[in-house]
Amino acid sequence: MNHYEKIDIWIDAHFDEQVQFLQKLIQVPTDTPPGNNAPHAERTAELLNAMGLTTEKHAVPDALVHAAGLQTITNLVVRRPYGKGPTIALNAHGDVVPPGEGWSHDPYGGEIENGKIFGRAAAVSKCDFSTYAFAVRALESLGLPLHGGVELLFTYDEEFGGEVGPAWLLQNKLTKPDLMIAAGFSYQVITAHNGCLQMEVTVHGKMAHAAIPDSGVDALQGAVKILEALYAQNTLYKQVRSKVEGITHPYINVGMIEGGTNTNVVPGRVTIKLDRRMIPEENPAEVEANLRKVIADAAKESAGITVDIKRLLLANALKPLPGNKPLVDALQKHGGVVFGEPIPALGTPLYTDVRIFCEAGIPGVIYGAGPRTVLESHAKRADERLDLADLRRATKVVARTLLDLLHTPV
Repeated sequence: MNHYEKIDIWIDAHFDEQVQFLQKLIQVPTDTPPGNNAPHAERTAELLNAMGLTTEKHAVPDALVHAAGLQTITNLVVRRPYGKGPTIALNAHGDVVPPGEGWSHDPYGGEIENGKIFGRAAAVSKCDFSTYAFAVRALESLGLPLHGGVELLFTYDEEFGGEVGPAWLLQNKLTKPDLMIAAGFSYQVITAHNGCLQMEVTVHGKMAHAAIPDSGVDALQGAVKILEALYAQNTLYKQVRSKVEGITHPYINVGMIEGGTNTNVVPGRVTIKLDRRMIPEENPAEVEANLRKVIADAAKESAGITVDIKRLLLANALKPLPGNKPLVDALQKHGGVVFGEPIPALGTPLYTDVRIFCEAGIPGVIYGAGPRTVLESHAKRADERLDLADLRRATKVVARTLLDLLHTPV
């Protein structure tokens, strides 16, 4: 029996424990906003310590957390040093969007039905807290001499950009790995992803009684002009194509609109929040400047309308570093064996924390437990779910990969 087979057997033998661990993580809410995520970190650390994975708890100062629009954050680090050699970080995030409506399962229940586990963050990405923790345990169960080390980084700021999550750990020199893997799905190794610009546009008019509307300036009519201009950009963006497989073209999504005071009042203010996805080939500064101009020009079409534009988030695209090849090769090799099909390396239109590591010169990829597509996972929708077979197999792939990178056969 070879070492890979021993890893697989250990994971199979401990899989019920792994699923129970994931259920316990799902059962502690981490809705972001509002972002009160320290309680989940406390519970996670308690569970990891009970497994023998000694966990450091790093509370981010309140002032930084509040400035980021969150309430509490404690990031977790588990260090497993084995000796001289590369340190590999495994990073998953625990913060999630609120569950919303339409669930047929308790979003915080971790319920299992027909081989799938349901709950907010079941697929993105509390599942990979368990993938990575149990992959490390499987690796160490072999008792082999290992070289280098593993760091488990469990952070809580992916939804708001990562600045008080992975970026804070790096800035404070609490981690400096040589390679890293971040939470992802099982059927692809992701080596590139889109960037993301999020902006808040406040359209100002003048309130007035609905019986005498001409005495006011309708902010909503001004906002409509701006929305038409923004949606027109999507037509233009379809002509811009990325050369990265898996990524198509830029696009804008208007995710929130709010304003007005009552049905019988001409609205004096309307706020629009938008999300602009940037392909890796785009320059973020140019994208933002162009978007600001589009909005300002559209506002000029309505007399008496003014706008304030605020940047909420600027996340750069992930561009692969040459040093990620050992990760890509090992994950593809073992993914092909465990899943019985080729595992391609490509890009994704999502944005993630991995870009922060790559901007620091640390080669990384995205790989973890999940289905073939975001749509299948129901991520950010009702009834988010994960096929437990994918969790089991992804854990094996990650553990085998760690063995390749950290064990030198004698």
